[in-house]
Amino acid sequence: MLPLVRRIAVRDRDLYAKILSLPEPWIVLDVDLDMPGKSVVVRLGRREGAALECPECGIAGAGYDSQPRRWRHLDTCQFQTILEADVPRCSCPKHGVKQVRVPWAEPGSRFTALFECLAIDWMRECGRSATARQLDLSWAEADGIMQRAVDRGLARRPATTTPVLGVDEKSFQGREFVTVVCDLDDGTVLHVADGRGSDALKECYAAMTVEQRDAIEAVAMDMHEPYVLATKSAVPQATIVFDKFHIAKLAGEAVDQVRRQEAKQLAAEGDERLKRTRYSWLRNPLDETREQRRTFEPLRRSKLKTARAWAIKETLMGFFEYFQPARARQFFQKWHGWASRSRLKPIQRLARTMRSRLTTLLNWCKWPITNAITEALNSKIQWIKYTARGFRSREGYRRAIYFHCGGLSLYPQES
Repeated sequence: MLPLVRRIAVRDRDLYAKILSLPEPWIVLDVDLDMPGKSVVVRLGRREGAALECPECGIAGAGYDSQPRRWRHLDTCQFQTILEADVPRCSCPKHGVKQVRVPWAEPGSRFTALFECLAIDWMRECGRSATARQLDLSWAEADGIMQRAVDRGLARRPATTTPVLGVDEKSFQGREFVTVVCDLDDGTVLHVADGRGSDALKECYAAMTVEQRDAIEAVAMDMHEPYVLATKSAVPQATIVFDKFHIAKLAGEAVDQVRRQEAKQLAAEGDERLKRTRYSWLRNPLDETREQRRTFEPLRRSKLKTARAWAIKETLMGFFEYFQPARARQFFQKWHGWASRSRLKPIQRLARTMRSRLTTLLNWCKWPITNAITEALNSKIQWIKYTARGFRSREGYRRAIYFHCGGLSLYPQES
């Protein structure tokens, strides 16, 4: 009967030495093949007399002791490959007793740098849970790889400046949120903070350097008052621009309130014209297909209150076609008069809200920026939540957003 574990010949040690490309003084001592366990264990060691260097300062120190360590490496064919080594510790006069660095893995990791690169590529494509299944990892191991990737990416990120930012809220669980700050020039997420209040956005601004805050010229956001107050406090020189897509959403909600009220009244009279038409009223006309436009046209031209509310909403969006403050103000005043006289309470409330924010609305003429990029990130963040099957904590949610949307340098660097 063949032994369960077979020691591989000398020439195979040479093969793994070439594959691993170990720098001096590390060498391959032996290789064990475990057929039933479908694994290859590569035993590594240091040449006799090799100097020990402190991982903090690089100064040679006296040997102290050694500790056995194991790392998972890239698979050899269908066999899982494990690296083993007794890693020495040295005594540094300045930093005390420290374990020397190994060239194939980062400190604290149970995986080689090349394996972590592979796992990062998988997670970028299919998420953390699927990566764990495909690479035979536990969820905690996959999460640890992601956490280390994000930590190193944030540590490497240069303190570059950007003139325009986008601020938005993202749902975490139900009515719980995080605040996301995005660079509108390149579409990357700069900061993620817990909650959606003034303190959350102030936390994001506080994470920037003084030079980065001073470079901000405009910030696009919704009309959430805590965001406005935080921005005025932290970056008073920045122009606040209300995002037109959030205004369209707010106006669409007013139209939907009118529709729901009218649908109940019509249904009581046996008229079901508004039944299952919600998304027709909320849809951007530019996104309609020819068939959708043909079906919706009779409702749009009807004398229904909802049709009137829809016309007022669509007219409001014409405000963003003006880039001269005087003409934009004149347009708004005409729209406000129409909306105020509409006798549709949701539309009248919308008109009052817009009127109270007119001064800031007019900033669009100087800075025609939107949160379209952050809205596009929504679909990616929804994919992140779906592939993760939910998140156990806000920290895990924040980490996943940074990983997929932060534009970070995630790979470990082999020494």
